[in-house]
Amino acid sequence: MGYYDDHSPANQRQKGRRRFVMPTIVGVVLGAVLVLLALPALVQTNILPYNITPNEQQSAEDGGTPNEDPAQTVELDVTSQITKVVEEVSPAVVGVINLQSQQNFWEQRGDPEQAGAGSGVIYKKEDGTAYVVTNYHVIEGASEIEVVLSDGTRKKAQLVGGDVFTDLAVLKMSSENVKKVAEFGSSDNLQVGEPAIAIGNPLGLRFAGSVTKGIISGKQRAIPQDFNGDGQKDWQSEVIQTDAAINPGNSGGALINIEGQVIGINSMKIAQSAVEGIGFAIPIETVKPIIAELEQYGQVNRAFIGIEAYSLSQVPTSEWRNTLNLPEDVNGGLYIRSITRMSPADKVGLEPLDVITAVDGEPVEDIIDLRKYLYKQKDPGDEMEITYYRDGEKNTVTVTLGSQQ
Repeated sequence: MGYYDDHSPANQRQKGRRRFVMPTIVGVVLGAVLVLLALPALVQTNILPYNITPNEQQSAEDGGTPNEDPAQTVELDVTSQITKVVEEVSPAVVGVINLQSQQNFWEQRGDPEQAGAGSGVIYKKEDGTAYVVTNYHVIEGASEIEVVLSDGTRKKAQLVGGDVFTDLAVLKMSSENVKKVAEFGSSDNLQVGEPAIAIGNPLGLRFAGSVTKGIISGKQRAIPQDFNGDGQKDWQSEVIQTDAAINPGNSGGALINIEGQVIGINSMKIAQSAVEGIGFAIPIETVKPIIAELEQYGQVNRAFIGIEAYSLSQVPTSEWRNTLNLPEDVNGGLYIRSITRMSPADKVGLEPLDVITAVDGEPVEDIIDLRKYLYKQKDPGDEMEITYYRDGEKNTVTVTLGSQQ
């Protein structure tokens, strides 16, 4: 019969291991508790290069497990050149409200109602009056105009003058509460790719003072304009292209450079669903002389001859020979549809169906060519030589230009 030998070597080794394991487990547990309790103090003394977030510290104190991806507290100075210039310029950008009186069934006019809204830029303050530049289409047809300052103050404004060709208008109002006047820069030395910032009121005053940032995408872009909706191009505007978002309501707002100077007045946007990031602004070098003339005269005085004319390209070539009797060597020009009575053209004997091919020896193909030459090269009172065809015969006549009212 066998017996248990408590003093055998094997039993002695098992007892030794048991005595060793228990203190080890107790030591590990105590060490972990001490580390958890001491960790916040170690971090605060910068012995450990680690920040414990409030959630992580609470978890440690509660005996829980910290998040595997803890959010760390980060201190960041977000002030930049852009935020500084926006803060500086924004008070000079205002809302412009177009109010129009509506006729009722009895042809009586009621109180003016808002017909549209846009933006404007305060550019001058003197003798108790502040001046605002905006787009002509923003205030077109208005019976009353209100300006809304950046602090929400509403002020009655008066139209000083407007110009449909450049899409510019000048307003004036009391300078009370006006704290900031924008500084004009230069659009002549712009570089494609440099930063551009647009400030305005997209989609109305709900989003007043909105700021968008982009770059100068192109300079001297030519955009055809149809003013009367007849499908014919009446003018060609030269504008700055930017990818800073410009939406309805931004019209008349400021396009500024990184120095906070106004380099353009936002005007147009290609409104097509397939087009993104293409906005336009009137260069400030175009704006300066126009607003000066609007302030002085209430209108832009341009040379005028008094004709309604259309490009030969709109006439079937068969009519060139059969109706207009043009020679084979005439390849382009513009034909006169009508003449204003007592105008310079009427006084020198021009007639409907005459075909103008050149002015001062410069070829003209359409009404835009003629207007650009008149408005950029000529002044009221100047003389201009017109080359034209009548019944197949080439003629020249010198006209003294009038002033467009």
